[in-house]
Amino acid sequence: MLGEYQYYAFLALDRPLDAVCREALRALSSRAEITATRFAVTSDGDDFKGDPVTLVERWFDLHLYVADWGTHRLMLRFPRRLVDPRSLDAFLRPVDCAALRLSGENLILDIVREDLEPEGEGGSDWLAALAPLRADAIGGDLRFFYLLWLTAVADGTVPDDAAEPLPGIGPLSGALESFARFFGIDRDLVAAASERCGDVPADEVFAPDIAGRLVAELTAGEKDGLLARLAQGDCLVASELRLLLRRRLEAEAPGGRPVVGLRMAGELRARAHAIGEAREREEAQRAAMERTRRAAEEECARRARLDGLLTQGEAVWGEVEAEIERRNAAGYDRALGLLLDLRALAGEQGTGEDFCRRLDGIRERHARKGRFIERLPALG
Repeated sequence: MLGEYQYYAFLALDRPLDAVCREALRALSSRAEITATRFAVTSDGDDFKGDPVTLVERWFDLHLYVADWGTHRLMLRFPRRLVDPRSLDAFLRPVDCAALRLSGENLILDIVREDLEPEGEGGSDWLAALAPLRADAIGGDLRFFYLLWLTAVADGTVPDDAAEPLPGIGPLSGALESFARFFGIDRDLVAAASERCGDVPADEVFAPDIAGRLVAELTAGEKDGLLARLAQGDCLVASELRLLLRRRLEAEAPGGRPVVGLRMAGELRARAHAIGEAREREEAQRAAMERTRRAAEEECARRARLDGLLTQGEAVWGEVEAEIERRNAAGYDRALGLLLDLRALAGEQGTGEDFCRRLDGIRERHARKGRFIERLPALG
């Protein structure tokens, strides 16, 4: 699609690109932005020669693609040792827009949706908004996989009696909200799913008192292993520690947290429908209130204009003539506005016949001014 906007962006989060890699990437586009961690191309044609799948397999941990005809794509690469594909099966099995596959020591999640409405953000803004999702997922926060599951609920490929894969996903982080908007996920379904928190709320895992206690309970071997990898420059240590703490807290859940039943897809659809109806009523009420407010302001302004005309007396008719003599659209419009207000005053004062007589005189005197005469039907 020549001449249309496309944005390709890739992030290397775990290992920066060396000079050889950057040189190889330059051959794919002469206009690309290339740094040690980022490769981005804004294209209006076919000048990008790379294959996103190959680039993610070789070098990058995240890929984002936006086209102005409505295609959105997000690819995420996860270390296989930290993300168990079996734990994702319940989320992804019914989802048509996402595929998970093994690539060496990594898992690659590829999400593509077509025909989406454009959002206000540009490609680079979306990249910044969505990048935290990968670290969150590696750290055990699987809520964005739940959002993917909601696309299947919205599409009708999940039966009503299918249970949700988590007890809830609220409250949403900024990255999750951006993910839902980026992929056009039904906002009422998202709201319904967000009314409940998951088994272990994200902020609870890393609350200072809880995190401190969980870290203190780690074995010496676990701590030594994490510190050794940190010293070696392993940037996944923080995510791995978060995952370890989350699992420890989840193991405590049966004794320290009330059990929350899973909702069925049919329940979520019904709740989303109710949320949508309530939202539409609120929007209608706000719109009605706004119309009432604008009408009151317009009436106040109209009253002020009419009162001002009363103080001007006959001088107003001279102002009408002066505006007409300007012989331009702005003058004709101002003259018509004055005449409309004078007609309203005539209606209030019972002097409609005098107004019509004066208007006939204006029509006769300026009959050759076609652009002005064609405005007069607005006076009735």
